[in-house]
Amino acid sequence: MKLPVIGMTLDYDTAPTYSSYPWYALKENYITAIEKMGGVPLLIPYVTPQISRYLDMIDGLLIPGGDSDINPQFYGCQERHACVITRDNRAQFELKLAEAALKRDLPMLGICGGQQILNVVLGGTLIQHIPDYVSSCLNHKQTQPRHQPSHTITIAEGTLLKQILGEEIIEVNSRHHQAVEKIGSHIKINAYAPDGVIEGIEVSNQRFCLGVQWHPEYLHTPHDRNLFKAFIAECAKIS
Repeated sequence: MKLPVIGMTLDYDTAPTYSSYPWYALKENYITAIEKMGGVPLLIPYVTPQISRYLDMIDGLLIPGGDSDINPQFYGCQERHACVITRDNRAQFELKLAEAALKRDLPMLGICGGQQILNVVLGGTLIQHIPDYVSSCLNHKQTQPRHQPSHTITIAEGTLLKQILGEEIIEVNSRHHQAVEKIGSHIKINAYAPDGVIEGIEVSNQRFCLGVQWHPEYLHTPHDRNLFKAFIAECAKIS
């Protein structure tokens, strides 16, 4: 049986912590999660003219999280919170890549910032800093250990996420200060935190396009593993 190839975008930095030259990076557990759940990971650099070729090579796309935010101007907001840190080259590339993947109905999974990319590319907006927007909010930016669950979410009936995970309430980890605000076109909210923050979305006119605000790539819980299994299984239908 041919294993599905899963493309993943990378983070980018110029800090001299790894090299004195600009460098790409990705947390190893994203790669391990794909491999353990039956996929072949393929890393995608920011070469915009090659987007079509990249998509020809893969059976599914995972857009991971990172330590940067999407520029508010990319979703029509001129005001910028002091906490917002952007890497425009990454966000611009991921938005173009996601747009092209949506046109192909390619299976996609957006994790943390990847969920936010999916919302923005479809015309949605973001909460720039949860504590300044949501009264009595949870601590959505937990400290170590990051893989441990820190709060619950409620999953909506009649959604793909509920079909995959099978439960209404699950525990998830949390490492973000932004969240989906106004949802984009064809997006359905499939999960909320107790404070009302959107924790999951799916695109209704796509075969498999999910965004989650937590980090299932640690494969720490059965729900995390089942989410990756379902994603890989859908990608395998294309391969």
